[in-house]
Amino acid sequence: MSRKSTLPKRLQPMLATLTDAPFDDPEWVFEDKYDGFRMVSEIRNGKVALYSRNGKIISRSYLEVAEALEGVKGDAVIDGELVAIGKDGVSHFQLLQNALRHEAKLLYCAFDLMSAGGEDLRDLPLLTRKKRLKAILPRHKLIAFSNHRKGGGEKFFAEAERKRLEGIMAKRADSPYASGRRTADWLKVKTAQRQEVVIAGFTAPRRTRSFFGALVLAVREGDTWQYIGHVGTGFSHQTLEELHGKLVKLRAAKSPFAARVKDEAVTTWVRPSLVAEVKFAEWTSKGELRQPVYLGLRSDKKANDVVRERPQARG
Repeated sequence: MSRKSTLPKRLQPMLATLTDAPFDDPEWVFEDKYDGFRMVSEIRNGKVALYSRNGKIISRSYLEVAEALEGVKGDAVIDGELVAIGKDGVSHFQLLQNALRHEAKLLYCAFDLMSAGGEDLRDLPLLTRKKRLKAILPRHKLIAFSNHRKGGGEKFFAEAERKRLEGIMAKRADSPYASGRRTADWLKVKTAQRQEVVIAGFTAPRRTRSFFGALVLAVREGDTWQYIGHVGTGFSHQTLEELHGKLVKLRAAKSPFAARVKDEAVTTWVRPSLVAEVKFAEWTSKGELRQPVYLGLRSDKKANDVVRERPQARG
């Protein structure tokens, strides 16, 4: 989240740092890393407001979840992840659009509690906050409490790999809640490489494909846009059509990059404003994504906040 967000600090989510490997530590707890998007829920006088990570009110889009949270005991501000569950019982980011069309099961996975009953809980230890969160959550098919495991992060990570989960979260058990800040008290360990990207253009369709051939991808580097490759896989026909409809409204006269990139002759440039997510094999020596696969659009992050995510070794 940008620190320029207009979301009040009491509602700003704490952010995790990407780390390079799982670990064992009795002073840490480990949770599933859900493959959805962040959602802060504010319950006040029985009424619910849902906020995305970048501060947008999204209650109308997820009325069923908001109604389920009306069962929370007392006023509260809850942090969690909204996910869509596939037939395999696992959350998949790609299914969130289907969930809006009632073609996949939505679930709000609550994992932290910022305040309850008018009391600010952010300075309390994580495990104390989680205990209080579990006590106020209603029993409802659309709401889940995010369980945790103490200590064995390496075994938990191996289980996540077998289940084909996105990864795990590692959290210091006694850590406070740092609203709007990215800290080393919360770490994320991914089972596969993923990166948020900004769409800078699209190429002309080829062979039997309709609408476009590939997306031109960028990340922010200082005050400029950095080219990081093209993605041409991961699209259904419906995704191609819907995405093309959004992109043609953003057409721009010139490239946002200082240097030339491949396939410029068949590229339509767009205003760099749509954020997407891709999975990929590795970064090349040129700073481009190898074998990227499109996963979907993200509406919870601003384009100018999208930078290359680099794993940090745990200190």
